[in-house]
Amino acid sequence: METTEQKPVMIVGVDDSDHSFYALEWTLDHFLLPSAPNYPFKLVVVHSKPSPTSAIGFAGPGAADVFPFVDSDLKKIAARVVEKAKELCHSKSVNDVHVEVVEGDARNVLCEAVERHHAAMLVVGSHGYGAIKRAVLGSVSDYVTHHAHCTVMIVKKPKTKH
Repeated sequence: METTEQKPVMIVGVDDSDHSFYALEWTLDHFLLPSAPNYPFKLVVVHSKPSPTSAIGFAGPGAADVFPFVDSDLKKIAARVVEKAKELCHSKSVNDVHVEVVEGDARNVLCEAVERHHAAMLVVGSHGYGAIKRAVLGSVSDYVTHHAHCTVMIVKKPKTKH
């Protein structure tokens, strides 16, 4: 029986934004080239699906009526993100990829995934929000940089020149 040595895990966080898919593609191109079949990492792609309650943003009267529709939408988005991530990996000949959807806030979901997989690296895209929007929304990349117990790489999508 041959012993397969465990490769360090690299987690890429994705949502339904171009920025996160740019980060995934960049990672595939730079770390998991098919020309180097023995690439150094095991790839895990994580999508955090917001809970319907957090997505609705209120729990008052009427929330219960909206809940099933919001939940159904979030499930559709998650399925689309997973499908797109798998297609992108396959298009780059990276077939050994594990994709998971975890419900919750992306900040916690990604940090917990790092712990669960004992990841060596976490990759996230940068949305390139301005200072005010970032202050209000709180940046996932800022949060994981401070809280994930591994190396964090933030991939910025180059600004498109018109």
